[in-house]
Amino acid sequence: MLIPTVIMGVIAAVLVAIGFFKGEGQDVQGLKAAVTLTLEMVPLLLFAFIIAGMIEVLVPSQIISRWIGTESGFRGILIGALAGSLTPGGPFVSFPLVAGFLRAGAGIGTMVAFVTGWSLWAITRLPLEVGILGWRFTLIRIACTAIFPPLAGLIANLLFRGSLPPA
Repeated sequence: MLIPTVIMGVIAAVLVAIGFFKGEGQDVQGLKAAVTLTLEMVPLLLFAFIIAGMIEVLVPSQIISRWIGTESGFRGILIGALAGSLTPGGPFVSFPLVAGFLRAGAGIGTMVAFVTGWSLWAITRLPLEVGILGWRFTLIRIACTAIFPPLAGLIANLLFRGSLPPA
């Protein structure tokens, strides 16, 4: 976690410096926008981390193993894909959940299917997609992407089973 943090810090510092040297106040405007965004996101992040932590300690490892662990097989992958599709919110919600499930013993394939299902199937985005792009486009997109969350989970299981330590 240290290297990504350092990289993001360097990028942020460079961008603030660029804004400062332009001399038009973009550095201050950018920092104000960052504070506003932080204040809006902190409650969401806090709740997502609480949920992830509570999953880790409240859900018995036997249940995790049975339903979404490595030994859950294709059933676990389907559960992960469906759960991902039902998870509301952006990466600030889904990624902490995945981290909590991984720490609690979820399988890598299941969690890859979860993230892929969240990305491609997202039930909560369907009304917006239909409203803006129409039913025809939405149905074509769903038909074209339907196999990918389970397929991604199967590939992850084949290639990386047991290769990741708990997050």
